[in-house]
Amino acid sequence: MTALDQIFVNLKHAIVALLPVAWQTPGSMVISAAAIVGTFAGLFAATTWIERKGLARLQNRMGPNRVGPFGLFQPIADGLKMLTKEDIIPRQADKLAHTLAPIVAVAPVIVAYAVLPVGRNMVAVNLEAGLVFFFALGGMKEIGVFMAGWGSRNKFSLLGSMRAIAQMISYEIPLVVSTLVVVMAVGSLSLVDMVEAQTGYHAGLLARWHVFTPWGLGGFLLFLIAATAESNRSPFDLPEGESEIIAGHMLEYSGFKYALFFLGEYMGLFAISGLGITLFLGGWTAPFSFLAWVPSWLWFFGKLLCFIAFFVWLRGTMPRLRADQLMGFAWKFMLPMVLVNLLVVAFWQFTRGWEFFGAGVWRWVLGGGMFAGAAWGLARLPRVGQPTGPRVYRFAE
Repeated sequence: MTALDQIFVNLKHAIVALLPVAWQTPGSMVISAAAIVGTFAGLFAATTWIERKGLARLQNRMGPNRVGPFGLFQPIADGLKMLTKEDIIPRQADKLAHTLAPIVAVAPVIVAYAVLPVGRNMVAVNLEAGLVFFFALGGMKEIGVFMAGWGSRNKFSLLGSMRAIAQMISYEIPLVVSTLVVVMAVGSLSLVDMVEAQTGYHAGLLARWHVFTPWGLGGFLLFLIAATAESNRSPFDLPEGESEIIAGHMLEYSGFKYALFFLGEYMGLFAISGLGITLFLGGWTAPFSFLAWVPSWLWFFGKLLCFIAFFVWLRGTMPRLRADQLMGFAWKFMLPMVLVNLLVVAFWQFTRGWEFFGAGVWRWVLGGGMFAGAAWGLARLPRVGQPTGPRVYRFAE
């Protein structure tokens, strides 16, 4: 543990020690919750500015530049605007469902942060089944989306919510299965154990991250694709297809309730990115041994910022998929590939005892070949009812 890590841990213990004995346990919980919510809420505000500036640079325009230097106070202005805008509830709406929907979309995501280890000895709750807890809370987002569509009593809201739920459920299956390779390799459902399994360095230099194995690399790529769709990020942002379904399940929302949906979406993006970092990228560990002196939490948030930059770049680059393309990709490619990756990790584990010359290289070649061959085969499969030849474009007569 670095000196800065120890300072943060000792500071929390010192604050808790000042409380009466009966209040120390709830006080420790409150401090941890406040630190988690404050950190990621601040990151949400910063990400809105980073994304708008990044997209502006990609599209050759200025972006926010009026409020504060370089537009840095734009998130504050947006927050004040949402707080002061009128909250409109349709006359025929189910007021209880309409009001609770944005809360249900946000609250479980924030609770899921409790099991994410953001640094060495920096996890609010170390559950033995932390991965199951994370996905159980993440699955409640679909309930919030359905409540928003149903409670609005608007057919466009309902259709938008049903399409969003279909997308999230379809990609949640490969998302969950893609993480099972780590469970099989580590033998634990604890996220802390998964990070501990990636400590140490190959030849005293390169980290033992799971992404540096064939099953880990394949699992990470599949996880990243499924996480992008699960977070409604481009090119899978169909729930916000304004030209098709207006504003989807958020059609009848305004003011602060509307902002809560976006807060839940970004907080979910941070949470799923943090899970990917924990499972495949070593969590808070350094990539090289000579960089281990950097504070562990700084590595975690540095990797998280790289994820954010990737999603911003993806949004400014990729066009939106059609609904049939999105669903077909989930069931015809993603689901078979995550099942193939389970075979790859099983092969990797059973061949651990190979002793002949170059055994590690051969394990990489054979495991990676299994994954790449399956991906190539699924990509080349002809689609039933679709022409397999080159497209012919003709002018309308």
